[in-house]
Amino acid sequence: MAREVNLVERLAMWGIPLSLVVLGLKLLAWWVTGSVALLSDGLESLVNVAAAFIAYFVIRYAQRPADHDHQFGHHKAEYISAVVEGVLIVVAAVLIIQEAWGALSAPSMPETPWLGLGINALAGVINAVWATILIRVGKQHRSPAMTADGQHIMSDVVTSAGVFVGLVLAVLTGYTILDPLLAIFVAINILWQGYKVITHSLGGLMDKALEPDEEAAVREVIATHAAGVLGVHDLKSRRAGAAAFIDFHLVVPASMSVGEAHDICDRLEDAIKEVIPGASLAIHVEPEGERAHGQNVEVEGHTSSEGMSK
Repeated sequence: MAREVNLVERLAMWGIPLSLVVLGLKLLAWWVTGSVALLSDGLESLVNVAAAFIAYFVIRYAQRPADHDHQFGHHKAEYISAVVEGVLIVVAAVLIIQEAWGALSAPSMPETPWLGLGINALAGVINAVWATILIRVGKQHRSPAMTADGQHIMSDVVTSAGVFVGLVLAVLTGYTILDPLLAIFVAINILWQGYKVITHSLGGLMDKALEPDEEAAVREVIATHAAGVLGVHDLKSRRAGAAAFIDFHLVVPASMSVGEAHDICDRLEDAIKEVIPGASLAIHVEPEGERAHGQNVEVEGHTSSEGMSK
């Protein structure tokens, strides 16, 4: 686990200077052209800088081990970072619309457009590579903050691509109105990205269950590794960043010893952690005859019904 933490933190740290370099390139592109579309692109990168700082410190905090005051760890801090980043994305979109709306009444042709477009294209390529890395590593290591940062930067890449195409058309056709119109279109796309980041992160803060494919994998593991068990019910789960919390009730024969039941629990715990890395389990052992509520899991050799009760 230590190697995973180091990789995530290292990437988050490098995101700070990289975001500053990209911001510098985009502001340079705006300075040499005066394009409102390039200014809007630069404003979004300004948000990227703030998001990179937030992501780095929050990821470091989230990797802290559990302590007396936070006995289940600090994983949810990443969701807070992702929500803040989503809000910053929305703020950037509003600023872009404000700038573009004012330029609609008096659009102008960008100065030295090809130089500015070349500089902006370089910044876009850097962002595309970096965003791809962040999204891949963020999903692999269950880091909501890093995934949100990558998705935000990827939306910036879409912005840059749209700006590039639009300004090329403006220069070739002479339709200067394309510059502010393009900026507004880009802002709408950014708003959509911000909405997705916020809603996904709020789901984590509200103890959203495991994804359907993950829960199906857990059920399959229980069904195939619960030999000696009469039934399993009340399977519940929640995701908190890289950590997953799973609990369920295990019904065993009344004559089964504590040691035998404990061995079954160990077997199930090891098998579940194979398919859900970072999972923390709470297994409640019950003797047969106890009342069972909620949804049951089919166990090989035994037939259970949904909502079985005494």
